[in-house]
Amino acid sequence: MANVKKPIYVTEPVLPPLEEFIPYLQEIWDKKILTNGGPFHQQLEKELCDYLGVEHLALFTNGTIALITALQALRISGEVITTPYSFVATSHSLLWNGIKPVFVDIDPHTLNLDPDKIEAAITPQTTAIMPVHCYGHPCDVDRIQKIADNYGLKVIYDAAHAFGVQNNDGSILNHGDLSILSFHATKVFNTFEGGAIVCPDAKTKQRIDHLKNFGFVNEVTVVAPGINGKMSELNAAFGLLQLKGIDEVLQKRKVIDNKYREGLAGVKGIHCLVDEGGQVANYSYFPILIQADYPLGRDALYQKLKDNDIYARRYFYPLISEFPMYRGLPSATQANLPVATKAANQIICLPIYPILEASDQEKIISLILTS
Repeated sequence: MANVKKPIYVTEPVLPPLEEFIPYLQEIWDKKILTNGGPFHQQLEKELCDYLGVEHLALFTNGTIALITALQALRISGEVITTPYSFVATSHSLLWNGIKPVFVDIDPHTLNLDPDKIEAAITPQTTAIMPVHCYGHPCDVDRIQKIADNYGLKVIYDAAHAFGVQNNDGSILNHGDLSILSFHATKVFNTFEGGAIVCPDAKTKQRIDHLKNFGFVNEVTVVAPGINGKMSELNAAFGLLQLKGIDEVLQKRKVIDNKYREGLAGVKGIHCLVDEGGQVANYSYFPILIQADYPLGRDALYQKLKDNDIYARRYFYPLISEFPMYRGLPSATQANLPVATKAANQIICLPIYPILEASDQEKIISLILTS
């Protein structure tokens, strides 16, 4: 029987050998501690702080609950300035908190929130800015912070893509009032499902820890309308195992990133995004923009790849602002968001993951070159 080539997806999780996970499971079975901040949970928080170069980190069941809780922790209300060019969890977290998203256009080079457009969107109801380090490329954190300081605003970074990313000051996660990570199965570092809030001080972490556990301080004291956002021992144990191999994972991603750039260099109508603000990248995505002088339109290339069992993704198309729950907002118009609208219609993220075979990557590049 002939070998059947499996589809090539935009990403594929790296899983350690199952036998390496068994000892962790055995310890969970022996101790019978499954959740509520058990030993693996505490250990993973510490090891992540050490690895990422941050002071305090609170683990969560997923990144979306972490976003929702971060807004609660800082008591954000009114309006929050954010990007339309992201995964819907970014702005959904605002709606879940009864906050009005105000969309601002993105920078054409980084596809991150454009600092030049922020001040014009600030109103007396604005309380915070929620930028996204899109594709793991750092936002202009200094300019955003200066604007926030001038207007007395909080800054919460959706750093779901930015695990391990550093700029000139060290970890990008240390910027803003809070940064939120996702450890979903599609991310560079995953715990099956999971997330975290990075915060600057022990007092803020204590409030976050209360909020993620129903507001409990002790057996008889509840101080806030918290949620059940705790990471289980199973997920934390898996995270500890994954963390052991993360440097190798990032190195393999870098090799694939470099090969795409070499293979697509000089191709008319193909623009590979450049990480302009990072000193240490994580190569979490490989986005390209399909411009007008490329022989195929973006959707035609997307379909051509799909017809060859290559499942690239149009991250992020359509814009968040075009979904029914947002498109009635005054800030959601295409006229207000011309750069984001253009990018959403040009973007394709190509497959990138550590176990992507060289022959498969060559096939992807060849299909793009022969269009």
